[in-house]
This record gives sequence, C-alpha cells and structure tokens, in this order.
Amino acid sequence: MNATLINPVQAHKAFGNAWMHAKAMLMAGHKLTLEVKEEKRTSAENKLLHALIGEIAANTKWAGKKHDAETWKRLLVAAWCRTRGESVEILPALDGHGVDIVPTRTSKLTKVECADLIEFVYSWQAMHCEETACV
Repeated sequence: MNATLINPVQAHKAFGNAWMHAKAMLMAGHKLTLEVKEEKRTSAENKLLHALIGEIAANTKWAGKKHDAETWKRLLVAAWCRTRGESVEILPALDGHGVDIVPTRTSKLTKVECADLIEFVYSWQAMHCEETACV
C-alpha cells in the first residue's frame, strides 16, 4: 500500500486506511515495514535535468575535449555534491587502469534535491557558457 500525503487532513485519513489494512495483516501474523519518505523527483524534473546536461555535453569542451552526457552528469553531480558538503567517492577502476567517480545517483533524489541540482546546473551554465557554446 502506497499513499502520497498532501496535507494533514488527507494524511490522517490515509493513515487510518493504512492502519485498517495493516491491523488485519498483523493479526494474521504477518510482519510489515512502514516507510515514510520525501517525495521523489518528477518525470518533468528528470527531463529538464537531462535536457540541460545534454545541452552542456553538445556544446562544451572540458579538459580539452568534448564528453558525452553521462560523463557530464557525473561531473555536474559530483560538483553539486561538494557544494553541499557531501563526499564523492573516487575509486580505483575495476580494470586497474585509473579511477572512477561514483557520485550520488540522481534517481534517488527527492524533489527538493533535484530542484537544487537543476539550479546548480543553471548556475554552472551561466558562469561557463555563452549563448551557443560553453568553455
């Protein structure tokens, strides 16, 4: 059972319905897990984020060359994490040649975090890009 909680009145009703469902299962001997978490990013936010990253990838050279959107996503997410005081893992490559950046996965972002990341990308673009190209 999943429910999106919007306001206290609606949430109270949803919890009442959930309790009726959970009570019957508990009385039947089942163990249950209750998880309350912030709302995840929307598909519109996801589309916007990936469009911005794609635009940067298409128009930007970094370290002397162009990189694909996945590489830019890693670089931007890692930089964003550092601005928030979060660590970014840099691990030895599995093949033993070099290192790999392992930033936060964007699929796990909440709406608030995704909005903050999008704002960071806009800010990065504004500081590093002209109308048609980034440097």
